[in-house]
Amino acid sequence: MKGIVFNILEEMVIEKCGMAAWNELLETALPNEDGAFTAGKSYPDENLFALVHAASAKLETPAEQIISGFGEYMFGELAKRYPIFIEQAPDLKAFLLSVDQVIHTEVRKLYDDPNLPSFEYDQLDSGALLMEYRSPRKLCILAEGLIRGAAHHYQTPITLSHPTCMHAGSDHCDLIVEFGDEQ
Repeated sequence: MKGIVFNILEEMVIEKCGMAAWNELLETALPNEDGAFTAGKSYPDENLFALVHAASAKLETPAEQIISGFGEYMFGELAKRYPIFIEQAPDLKAFLLSVDQVIHTEVRKLYDDPNLPSFEYDQLDSGALLMEYRSPRKLCILAEGLIRGAAHHYQTPITLSHPTCMHAGSDHCDLIVEFGDEQ
């Protein structure tokens, strides 16, 4: 997991709960780490999972809810850091369709071995977009949060369903985005 993910998580925790909460989370989840994450450096995925688990226990909130909320927050922070990706897409559907072939291609240029998920797309007759998500990390809930964050950014109401999931034994997840406004 790239350090930028940890940087954004730190910003979110400090913004919502304060520096003391971030320090407590680090002490609980990663007692042998110094808590300094370099944006372009890779860290074990287990570090992120440990932080989520510790936050879930502390807040008595399901881990899925924390991961999804983090995804929503993370979208806004990534949009601030890399506005060109947002500026190139005129609407939410165009943005979502650009994730795998445009954005992830550029991320690979910025970071060594970013270990990104892959997406395949199918535009359904209903106007909905089916995004087939694949990743050994199985962070489909984070992808859901990122999609919701993008919908908020583009001010587009959506309905998001997740009928097929790797956590239920499938080899991929289907994320179906129905758009409230014509896309």
